[in-house]
Amino acid sequence: MRSADWLKENLQRVFELPQPAVEWLMMLWQAAQFFDDVADGDRVERSDLNATLWNLLVAMHQNPFWVAHAQNLTPVVATTILKWQASDRIEREGDADAKSFVWRAGFYDVVLMVVALCHGTHFATENAHHVIAMYGEQFEDYLKEFGNA
Repeated sequence: MRSADWLKENLQRVFELPQPAVEWLMMLWQAAQFFDDVADGDRVERSDLNATLWNLLVAMHQNPFWVAHAQNLTPVVATTILKWQASDRIEREGDADAKSFVWRAGFYDVVLMVVALCHGTHFATENAHHVIAMYGEQFEDYLKEFGNA
């Protein structure tokens, strides 16, 4: 199963998020993957460029979940971007470590906020470890990517 499909299934079935929330998170996830590929110099498909452009500038802003919760989501997304940029800088300086590994997983901070917005803080607290556990990259593989293993 592709990672996007696995993520979507978890958002729908495990966390029972409403469809607009799932759609918004999947657009955000796709955009993050796209920009990470661009930053790493990986080949990107024109279809991914077109989808990212449309989603970021049009579709995400029209999504009913975003419209209802933009005030809560904006600072979490901003923090996620800053954490990714910090991680990227540390990695490019050759100092990748456990902290930079954790900072890369900021998308799951957004997922946790969405879970809290949809189901309340009690449910989010009880399931936070399941949200964070969805981060699929292993620390050892991360270190190998940067020659630190």
